[in-house]
Amino acid sequence: MITLQDKELLKEKGISEEKIAEQLAAFEKGFPYLKLYAAASVGQGILQPDADEQQKYLDSWDAYMETGKKVVKFVPASGAASRMFKNLFEFVDASYEEPQTDFEKTFFANLDKFAFYQELDAACRKTTGKTAQELQEAKRYKDIVRNLLLPEGMNYGALPKGLLTFHKYEAGNRTPVEEHLVEGALYAAGKDGDVNVHFTVSPEHRALFQKLVDERAAYYAEHYGVNYVVSFSEQKASTDTLAVDMENRPFRDGGHLLFRPGGHGALIENLNDLDADVVFIKNIDNVVPDKLKGETVLYKKIIAGLLVGLQQQVFSYLRLLDSGKYTHEQILEILQFVQQHLFCKNFDIKNYEDAELVIYLKQKLNRPMRVCGMVKNVGEPGGGPFLAYNADGTVSLQILESSQIDMNDAEKKAMFEKGTHFNPVDLVCAVRDYKGNKFDLTKYVDKATGFISHKSKNGKDLKALELPGLWNGAMSDWNTVFVEVPLSTFNPVKTVNDLLRSQHQ
Repeated sequence: MITLQDKELLKEKGISEEKIAEQLAAFEKGFPYLKLYAAASVGQGILQPDADEQQKYLDSWDAYMETGKKVVKFVPASGAASRMFKNLFEFVDASYEEPQTDFEKTFFANLDKFAFYQELDAACRKTTGKTAQELQEAKRYKDIVRNLLLPEGMNYGALPKGLLTFHKYEAGNRTPVEEHLVEGALYAAGKDGDVNVHFTVSPEHRALFQKLVDERAAYYAEHYGVNYVVSFSEQKASTDTLAVDMENRPFRDGGHLLFRPGGHGALIENLNDLDADVVFIKNIDNVVPDKLKGETVLYKKIIAGLLVGLQQQVFSYLRLLDSGKYTHEQILEILQFVQQHLFCKNFDIKNYEDAELVIYLKQKLNRPMRVCGMVKNVGEPGGGPFLAYNADGTVSLQILESSQIDMNDAEKKAMFEKGTHFNPVDLVCAVRDYKGNKFDLTKYVDKATGFISHKSKNGKDLKALELPGLWNGAMSDWNTVFVEVPLSTFNPVKTVNDLLRSQHQ
């Protein structure tokens, strides 16, 4: 099945034949649904800190930032903006010439409110000799959209979201990349003033990201009195996954094996390569102008302070267990901590002898940790917080997507639909152990949590394999804590018209 030519390609991509066999087996077997215990909610897995607790966590984060530990802001930024403009691409291809749908009418009625309007106007002048307003008055709507989306204009249809102009400012408009640099200065500046920001980007856009940072970082560094250390990485070729035909045989395109990117779960490798003590993770398009950053910054510090406080307690317990000098009461105290503060339950624990219990506690304490912000469910799509069963029979907090839940099971479907909160991708992660060593994050992935999607290539149907999602199965075996954060901290831009929402104006 694997030819010499295939072997050369695998070697070039850094993919072993064993991994290919593993992927083919996954297509054959499929992936099991996760067994749910309950939807997480306030009082059942989601914390809702009061004013005193919030202050304690803020103080804890401020103290941590004085220790000289390395904090990195990690931003997945390779996402293309093409989906943002889906409706406008459809308009350009439509048989009619004037806006007809509500989406199209809203876009053109508010054209001058977009932060990119000046750039669009300049592109229109250059290609047509007319301003954007003159084109509108002449009902040449499609010319305006072409200037926005196509290479002869601004090329927004082919750029990543991170490089688009999102917000207006007196001192110059900003892209999401710049908003993330500003955010970093507000909650992740180290004792030495360094702000470490890492963007994962696609290879074809890396130079554009670098150019933007080269042009703008010095301005923000001076404005906020910090020093930016910005780095980039790309999804590794070794995380690409094999595509198969509908009979689960390797899909070939012109005789060559077809590989596809493994989804955002592939970024666990990039995260693993970072030299950091604490890492903030947030999506590229979830940014707001300065006037609304207050709550975002506040809650970033709150969840970070909670994380480092829990980490200190975990470290002290692990040192105690290492010493061998502990009492039965101390073991029970540690067990209570694991159950009540790390939300990890083991229903067989009453049958354990002390020696077994110590082994169990060391295993559950000595692993990466994350605190995740959760917002109240207001009908936005996205994964949700659950208590789910693990392969070892324990129950812990997990972020699940709907594809991981058996919607044919009425009880499980009801759990998903009645969920009170959803995941806005607002994480802060502790990635070193109590001896100061980096965890190997690839060892904490639940490989059984990938999923299979149906695609096509040149008109032929195929199946594609998505790796366990970065904040889903890729972090399945981490200690996880959920905290309610306000909806004001979640402002993603899924379509271009989202930029007209008050939060982005």
